[in-house]
Amino acid sequence: MDERLRRLKKNEYFKTAIIIAIVALLVFGFWYGLKLVLNTEYPVLAVISGSMCVPYGSRCDGWSHPFESTLHIGDLIVVYGVDPTTLNGDYPNSDVIVFHKPTTPEELIVHRIYSKEWDGQEYIFKTKGDGNAHSDPWTIHEEDIEGKVIGRIPYVGHIALFMRNPIGIPVIIALIVLFFLIEFIIPSIRKQQTRTKYSSSSGYSLNGRSGICTPNQVEIPPDFHLFYISLPMRKYGNRLLITLNRIRFLGATIQ
Repeated sequence: MDERLRRLKKNEYFKTAIIIAIVALLVFGFWYGLKLVLNTEYPVLAVISGSMCVPYGSRCDGWSHPFESTLHIGDLIVVYGVDPTTLNGDYPNSDVIVFHKPTTPEELIVHRIYSKEWDGQEYIFKTKGDGNAHSDPWTIHEEDIEGKVIGRIPYVGHIALFMRNPIGIPVIIALIVLFFLIEFIIPSIRKQQTRTKYSSSSGYSLNGRSGICTPNQVEIPPDFHLFYISLPMRKYGNRLLITLNRIRFLGATIQ
């Protein structure tokens, strides 16, 4: 059992699987940690509409003026879950909130609070997109609100938007496959080819002197002057064997 575990630990594919598992665990742990810390089911979101962008001329794409104090398509916003009664309703300096659209609850909207009123039982809200001429036609209740926007990161949300496209996920999968080919598969194939190359050798000749090769090993004649050995030596009977990796004889190198 111990021998199997040692072999398993040395296996490149096993190491790759462990790395993937660790990365996946970190990603999911980070995501659920954000949910816990920010107190909402939607701690980060990508902006998919230009309704919160104040147009500069006719462009509001997030690329022409990404660092202005407004939201653009492709921004990544950070959402913090708060008690709706504490939200600032003093328009136009009011809070920007994320809420479920009353007509289609599965859809999330990010707009600024236009008004906040007490109806005798709870606070109700009217909202408005900064880039829209008029306020929204619906009324928002406290239970509709997921949280308020506390930060934005330009550009990053375009990655999430790209993955929503029909070609987005196949491209991401192709990039992941390419990464594993470059990082793990190709080096493993090259290493195997190198081992096969050395294992098929039956002898060597250096400076007019010859010796005997066994798989991955070289027998050194006793009258050779050894200049440098990079690996530990092993002794079998009267023969001195050195694992073939990098051996120098008077400046010459076998690799």
